[in-house]
Amino acid sequence: MNFMNKLERKFSKYAVPNLTMYLIFGYVVGYILSIFSPGMLTFLTLDPYQVLHGQVWRLVTWVLIPPATQHIIFYVIMMLFYYQLGMNLERTWGTFRYNVYIFGGILYTAIGAIVTWLIMSAVYGNAEYMGAYVGIQVSTYYICMSIFLAFAACYPDMQVLLYFIIPIKMKWLAYVYGVLMLIDFLQSRWPGRIMLVMSLLNFGIFYLSTKDFRRYSPKEVHRRQVYRQAVQQPRNPAAGITKHKCAICGRTELDDPSLEFRFCSKCEGNYEYCQDHLFTHQHVRR
Repeated sequence: MNFMNKLERKFSKYAVPNLTMYLIFGYVVGYILSIFSPGMLTFLTLDPYQVLHGQVWRLVTWVLIPPATQHIIFYVIMMLFYYQLGMNLERTWGTFRYNVYIFGGILYTAIGAIVTWLIMSAVYGNAEYMGAYVGIQVSTYYICMSIFLAFAACYPDMQVLLYFIIPIKMKWLAYVYGVLMLIDFLQSRWPGRIMLVMSLLNFGIFYLSTKDFRRYSPKEVHRRQVYRQAVQQPRNPAAGITKHKCAICGRTELDDPSLEFRFCSKCEGNYEYCQDHLFTHQHVRR
């Protein structure tokens, strides 16, 4: 995160505001081409063979190809949905970080396509045909999916109306899509698996970078075990209700009237400690 902060201070002036709007506009252009000039789309796909033979625009123009849908109404609904998600993510993260996330997904997808093509050309030969095959497989579907997953990770309890009728939380939708993508991964051949992983690599990096894995360290696990054992110690029910209780040892003013208790200002939450543990406890972080 410190590295990202340094990048933001240095390059934030180059960030593109309202990036989601430009993505949606590109999808609209691609959708119009798919209706009136389908053959034009073959010159926009991410064909690694053609890229290496001078058609470098394919590294960018494949983003214009919209995710497949069966009806224009569902296409409009899907684009409006992802527009709202993307704009909210940009407001949450800031323009620069959202740019890094989206362009990172595009970059990883392009790298995945090139790596897949190189392996397939080495294994099966016919580099030109393999390049066209890889270009057809590359889709912007997973760019939209990465936006949805990132939003669900940021706002897991936000409720949306599925099909404008069924209320459901974002996290449950994310779990469903996660299962569907796992099924796609298992049913796909290795080229499809490479493309799926690389297309969602930006979300994987984002998700792991936001998690605090220190809570799984042996020291932290032991501390929580000691805490649970301390607070679960049986107390005398006849002692009555107490005003103070140490979050570490569980002692109250009834155990020792001379004990002093204080709340810790560095712990996140209302945690009170006795004088023996006020300065020696591990601060609680949520």
